[in-house]
Amino acid sequence: MQNYIRRWEALSGNIRGSIIILIASLVSVLMSSLIKHVGQTIPVIEILFFRQIMVLIIISPVILKNRATVFKSSIYGMHFLRATLSIVAMYLGFSAVVNMPLAEVTAISFARILFTTILAIIFLREVVGIRRWTSVMFGFVGVLVIIRPDPDNINIYALMAVVSAMFVSVVQILLRKISQIDNASTILVFHSVTITLVMAVPTYFQWVMPSLDEMIFIVMIGSLMSLMQWMFIKALKVGEAAAIAPMEYVRLIYAGIIGVVFFAEIPTIWTFSGAAIIVASTLYTMRRNALKGAPK
Repeated sequence: MQNYIRRWEALSGNIRGSIIILIASLVSVLMSSLIKHVGQTIPVIEILFFRQIMVLIIISPVILKNRATVFKSSIYGMHFLRATLSIVAMYLGFSAVVNMPLAEVTAISFARILFTTILAIIFLREVVGIRRWTSVMFGFVGVLVIIRPDPDNINIYALMAVVSAMFVSVVQILLRKISQIDNASTILVFHSVTITLVMAVPTYFQWVMPSLDEMIFIVMIGSLMSLMQWMFIKALKVGEAAAIAPMEYVRLIYAGIIGVVFFAEIPTIWTFSGAAIIVASTLYTMRRNALKGAPK
């Protein structure tokens, strides 16, 4: 065992981070797959509520350890806004997961990087040149290729996936602002507690008693989400973000395989084409973001 640990530690930080991201991406797709399965009989909001309960259980030591200060903040409004937008993003995103092929939803979710670029211009006053603007527009063409909007036959769930990606971007922009004011434990705890309390209301009105099997799956969903978040944090701790972030695109492969094997979802040529365009544009966008001082 010690020999394996030494071999692991001998690897460069970027290689270790990339390996962790590859595993975390698989965990992410497995979580989405369970939500897709359980969501056929249990309302999405109820699944998300139980998932948040699991998160609260896991972070309870942080709450107890810092109970005197963890809820103190001068920006309660921003915390509540972030939590509210997170709920909308999760509900729309996982509703799309339940009702659309996994590969399609996964590909559309990567549009969040493109939305983040636009929002950074508006709210963070970042300067973006013609190259990144072209990349962003190219990426949205990829989204249109996948969802193929038709006025006579609008795919509401595809639109949900797009709006979810946009809201995730807004949440990320808010997090940048909040993290400059409050510490990590306050951000984590306030976000988790607020989401759980807000979700409790619609869960009560949409309540469906889960079976034992469904309850086990829901517990697994919460556990997998916590594991995924921990792994992403660990990966960013040992590796450079610009080097390991592209590894997350393996989620497309995982989603395609799981979709075919467990849900009989055969990706179309439109899904492959649109995903290729989105991946290419977001990789270019991340590369331009990483080049400090270079023309954007």
